Amino acid sequence: MTIDPIKLSEQYRNELLGNIIPFWMEHSPDEQYGGYFTCLDRAGNVFDTDKFIWLQCRQVWMFSTFYNKVEKRAEWLDMALIGAQFLQRYGSDNEGNWYFSLDRKGTPLVQPYNIFSDCFAAMAFGELFSATGEDNHAVIARRTFNNILARRNNPKGKYNKLVPGSRPLKNFSLPMILCNLALELEELLDNKLVDELTSDLVDEVMGDFYHQDSGLILENISPEGSFVDCFEGRLLNPGHAIEAMWFIMDVAVRHGRGDVIEKAVQLVLNTLEYSWDQKYGGIYYFMDIKGHPPQQLEWDQKLWWVHIETLISLLKGYYYTGNGKCLVWFEKVHKYTWDKFPDPDAREWFGYLNRRGEVLLPLKGGKWKGCFHVPRGLFQCWKVLESIIETDKTSR
Repeated sequence: MTIDPIKLSEQYRNELLGNIIPFWMEHSPDEQYGGYFTCLDRAGNVFDTDKFIWLQCRQVWMFSTFYNKVEKRAEWLDMALIGAQFLQRYGSDNEGNWYFSLDRKGTPLVQPYNIFSDCFAAMAFGELFSATGEDNHAVIARRTFNNILARRNNPKGKYNKLVPGSRPLKNFSLPMILCNLALELEELLDNKLVDELTSDLVDEVMGDFYHQDSGLILENISPEGSFVDCFEGRLLNPGHAIEAMWFIMDVAVRHGRGDVIEKAVQLVLNTLEYSWDQKYGGIYYFMDIKGHPPQQLEWDQKLWWVHIETLISLLKGYYYTGNGKCLVWFEKVHKYTWDKFPDPDAREWFGYLNRRGEVLLPLKGGKWKGCFHVPRGLFQCWKVLESIIETDKTSR
């Protein structure tokens, strides 16, 4: 092994507990109206007070997770409850659909068009239930999860702006996140449902969205699972594909599917080979599978979540399979990530770099970046590294 898992485990743990958590504890709570501020500048000052539901939910889940899986600190549970109480009061419409955004006081701003608000609400209240044991938290998690399944084939519903039937596409994001969400809510759901759903999702993610010729994951396909030659159909989202693979690995462990784990690891390696910027380093944000110009003007930016999720997948890939290529790539991505994203002069990490790896936006939180990928990634890497350490001890 070329890495020192003990030293790395301490690095990830210390960064989480000593830097990231204190930043959000200090700067994000809205003591007057509840919920969290997520639009925070480099110093942690609030620059916008709108509240985005999926970021509110992600932070509830994150602090509930810390309480459940790191240490039962009362201040962490209190932080989770600040967001949960705000969400219970203002976060959803009368039918239980979760809005996209609210103003500071909780007045709805954007309709519940985005099913990922619901996904993270279910995830948040499921983890919170594990911390509190309060039935209403479990009820919200189950009800929301059932609503997600009911909307699965038409996620945007009446808010879909596309002309019906003109070019129907199935998007990768929902099956990807359902792989993780089903495991997150496992204790609240019927065991048979979790087994059947996750088995179907593995087939969908690793079959329908898998592009045989390239060994890569497509972001959009036809409803029948075929390639569609248009901007959306040619789109690759390397971060999504790589993040999904550690979800798939966890599901495959549940099902005892070593073959699926091996395929997931190979997909991570294939995606990195395709999407790594050979000139400046880092992983491209968007790509076109035929090499055409992507429609996203931000295609060559380097984003925090893409690199952090890659670190998780590479460590899990090595832990589950022992594939040495995962460690080679881990060292490369680890160096880039820790060189570029942590702020040397302030707490929390930068999120947005240009292609050359220079800070593009100095914010620490905004409409899309909140208390989630950095702390979750640090936590996951810390824990997987601990598992690698334990495996090394028993194999001596």
